[in-house]
Amino acid sequence: MDTYTVAVVVGSLRKDSFNGRLAEGLARMAPPEFAFKRVEIGDLPLYNQDDDGHDGSAAKRLKDEIRAANALLFVTPEYNRSMPGVLKNALDIASRPYGQSVWAGKPAGVIGVSVGAIGSALAQQHLRNVLAYLDVPTLGQPEAFLQYREGMFAADGGIGTESKPLLQAWMDRYVAWVKRHVQ
Repeated sequence: MDTYTVAVVVGSLRKDSFNGRLAEGLARMAPPEFAFKRVEIGDLPLYNQDDDGHDGSAAKRLKDEIRAANALLFVTPEYNRSMPGVLKNALDIASRPYGQSVWAGKPAGVIGVSVGAIGSALAQQHLRNVLAYLDVPTLGQPEAFLQYREGMFAADGGIGTESKPLLQAWMDRYVAWVKRHVQ
């Protein structure tokens, strides 16, 4: 395969989100045959089963972008010991109507950063449970539960020096995971 297209789903809507910055930094660490495209989830309506089969433009766009991707990268903070509602909403919208999920079969990585001591550990665990149900083969190891610290990001938007070895090792395993699952 010449290019692996990765749909990046960031679970934070904040303009200067740590997770948005992490997603950007990780994309810079990937080999050149990997193209990362962040998908918009902040404009999605709340999932309503009455809308199944009658998607609005934002839902159609999300589904088309996920369909077009070879792989998925979820980068999420932890809110109240779980994934943010906006991320769960995007998962629900793109998995419906029942039996027509656009997530199924696409290899994924799950990572995230939060200010709390356990990083995004519980958000990632809850997300992994949902992804398992949606038939998304998800990289199991290494796990990376990152607590935000000053210096995590470089001034140029990349990953800071101290964080680079851990995150490069994670990205290398993610790249191998995607290549193993995408034909």
